[in-house]
Amino acid sequence: MLNVIRTASLSALLFAFILAGGWTFLATTPFSVPTGPEFPKELTAFTPYATNPVFAGTGTDTWDQKIRERGYILRENGMYHLWYTGYREGLNETRSLGYATSADGLTWTRYKGNPVHQSTWVEDMTMIKSGSTYYMFAEGQNDVAHLLTSTDRIKWQEQGPLDIRYVNNQPLSKGPYGTPTIWKEKDVWYLFYERKDQAVWLATSKDLKVWTNVQGEPVLTKGPTEYDRYAVAMNQVIRYEGFYYAYYHASAFADWHEWTTNVAVSNDLIHWTKYAGNPLVGGNKSSGIVVNDGTQFRLYTMHPAVNVFLPAGGQK
Repeated sequence: MLNVIRTASLSALLFAFILAGGWTFLATTPFSVPTGPEFPKELTAFTPYATNPVFAGTGTDTWDQKIRERGYILRENGMYHLWYTGYREGLNETRSLGYATSADGLTWTRYKGNPVHQSTWVEDMTMIKSGSTYYMFAEGQNDVAHLLTSTDRIKWQEQGPLDIRYVNNQPLSKGPYGTPTIWKEKDVWYLFYERKDQAVWLATSKDLKVWTNVQGEPVLTKGPTEYDRYAVAMNQVIRYEGFYYAYYHASAFADWHEWTTNVAVSNDLIHWTKYAGNPLVGGNKSSGIVVNDGTQFRLYTMHPAVNVFLPAGGQK
């Protein structure tokens, strides 16, 4: 009897709604049922390029005898642009910024004027272009994040270390804060950073001068799975089909002797769900980012050399 009364009441309410003009709204407004975060194949399934690596240190006595950490690739007007960290083997060798270009993202040509920046320590960089300016967020010496800017991709101006504050506006405690990863939406800049690779925090800014944590807790932490038990750091954020995807590297070893490339998803940049199929790439190929080649995504891992992974379904 109670179900009958409820059904009758709902029918009466619906009838009244239709009489009031609500039917037009129902008939013209699309309804969707949220299905939760998804990990589409085009962002998770890749196969290694046959002749990897596609870029590496020279192996000779040059300023870029070796390369390391996260390099970054932007594709503009059909050309691929790579920035990377080069250094000579040995203790206390300066990390300098190099630049290379490619027509296909597979065969690269070093810029003849390399290194393009060596007055300050640059490694583990991320990049975003806003307006006519390129913004590079990178680690400096002692793993302190700093900002450089350019209008031609080659000449870079040092803007100094990032001023990051806790939620209460107090400066971060002393110590490293590195692997900066940047995202910009409307007039807000979002900065993801790690401290000793133990977790990832998120800070925002509107003026690029002061960055304030959005919350006291990190937004991405280690574990509970084995592959990211001992270290985690974010490399890139993209937006795809309504969700944010973060590519990050992690280690299953206390001494960090091996790293993997992984992905997580979010709908608000704060709460992240890790892909159950992680890691995407193992074998100590890390600092991964994806690049759209014009029709689909490729995965590039940057450390300790640049390797490319093409869509598992084949190249279009």
